[in-house]
Formats: sequence, structure tokens, C-alpha cells
Amino acid sequence: MEPATKGKILLLLSSGLALGFTYSPNKQYKILELTAKEWQKINKRKLSQQINKLYKSQLIKAEENPDGSFTFVLTKKGKSKAMAYNVQNIKIKKEKWDGKWRIVSFDIPEKSKKARDTLRWKLKKLGFYELQKSVFVFPYPCEDEMDFIIEFFNLRKYVRFGILESIDNELHLRKIFKLI
Repeated sequence: MEPATKGKILLLLSSGLALGFTYSPNKQYKILELTAKEWQKINKRKLSQQINKLYKSQLIKAEENPDGSFTFVLTKKGKSKAMAYNVQNIKIKKEKWDGKWRIVSFDIPEKSKKARDTLRWKLKKLGFYELQKSVFVFPYPCEDEMDFIIEFFNLRKYVRFGILESIDNELHLRKIFKLI
């Protein structure tokens, strides 16, 4: 339970970071709703123990408020750890298809081969279809998730995201994603 609790605490503290990456009010509401649900699931005694461990490991720091209370905030090291926890658990909700295709393309230099391979693996794991070696397609809204992944791997200058209304092999893609 300890690593899961620690991960949840870091994730809860990073909710503000996630809100900063999210432009949609609906997604912001969902983040806040999820945060509240996860908060209720945490054992308060274990929470206190884990916060103490996080503080000692310098993943969080305490800042005193004017009223004498304390606020715990993530350090740079803590933000990195929280993002890693979140990127491992990220999922894209498969809602009703809106008839549009999401395209992710990238041209990542050879010196960043590991990041390129990791991005390719992550896209496949999320259910993207590989059109070409560095071009992937997906039928459901995923802009916020892709923004998060691109920022996490620090690949903003190498990755493009677009939304297509049609594509010449649409019938083939619809079969792959079971949309017919």
C-alpha cells in the first residue's frame, strides 16, 4: 500500500499542474472530481506517515500560511515523480466517435532515440494505430492527454498533433477501431 499511497499523494498534489495543462473546463471539472474521490480513499493515518516520508525525501515542502497553518507543495523533484506516476496510469476515454481523426506525428532526432521509442510505445499502449513509423492515428479526443505526454517527455518541438475531418484510408481505420 505504501507506494500506491505515496503515488496518490504526489498525484493529488500535482492536480494543480494537471489543471494547468488542461484547457477544457469539462476536463478541469473531471480532474477536480477525480481528485476529491481519490482523497476520500486514502487512509488518514497512512497519509500522515507518507507525507512525513515525502517531506524527508524532499519530494514535498511545507510552506507556512499567514494564519499559521501549513500548505504542502511539490518540489521540482516531487513534480517530476508525480508526472511519472501519472504518465504510467494515463488512459484515454473512448467516447462516442465524433467522426474526426487525431494524428500525432513526430521527427525526434537520433540522439533522443530512447524518448522516441518510449513515445512510440506509449502511443501504441494507448491504442493509437501506427500509419507510418512516426505517424499515429486515433479516433477519440485526446489533446489534453497528448499535451501531458509530450510535456512529460520534453518533446514539444518534435511532435505535432492535429485533427482531421477525413483521411483517404478511413474505411480501413474504421475497421481497425471497430467503428463500423
